[in-house]
Amino acid sequence: MDNWIQKWRAREEIFFNIMNERRHGRKRYRIINQWLSFITHTGGASFTLAASLVIALIANKQWSTAGWHSFLAVILSHIPVFLIKRFFKRLRPYQSLEKVFTGNKLLKDPSFPSGHTTASFAFLTPLALGSGAVAFIVWPITLVIGLSVAWSRMYLGLHYPSDVIVGMFIGSITGLCVSLLAGPFPF
Repeated sequence: MDNWIQKWRAREEIFFNIMNERRHGRKRYRIINQWLSFITHTGGASFTLAASLVIALIANKQWSTAGWHSFLAVILSHIPVFLIKRFFKRLRPYQSLEKVFTGNKLLKDPSFPSGHTTASFAFLTPLALGSGAVAFIVWPITLVIGLSVAWSRMYLGLHYPSDVIVGMFIGSITGLCVSLLAGPFPF
């Protein structure tokens, strides 16, 4: 078992280094850097809760319900994130690896799982599921945003690949369950 864990960690570190790599001097990499530095903030709980409320309060009935589902999913998804972070207490990549590129805002709480990725997928899943006739437009947009947030967390040196994968899973499952079980909101 220990051998399998060591192999997993070695492969994860290689993948993390690829996702965290910086290539300076080329225009396309400056655009990627700007995009990931911006999009990472849309995965925060504050942003996703505020965006959910705006959608819930000002949109038509279909989108309003999706907004309330997103709001509830973000809140509920952070219960397991909180509990798992307290149990595992995994150091962030910049704390345990050498030569990690980081953003300006370094976090000190445990790395596993990624709360930003969880919030992003918990927010986006109900919107994608509630998109109805415009699903062909909404689904690709939500997927690009969600995956960009996940990548940004590794790009900024804050999370390992397994952190964001588990965050994607928790957020998506929570968003799916809320969308299937909550039903329309009466207000």
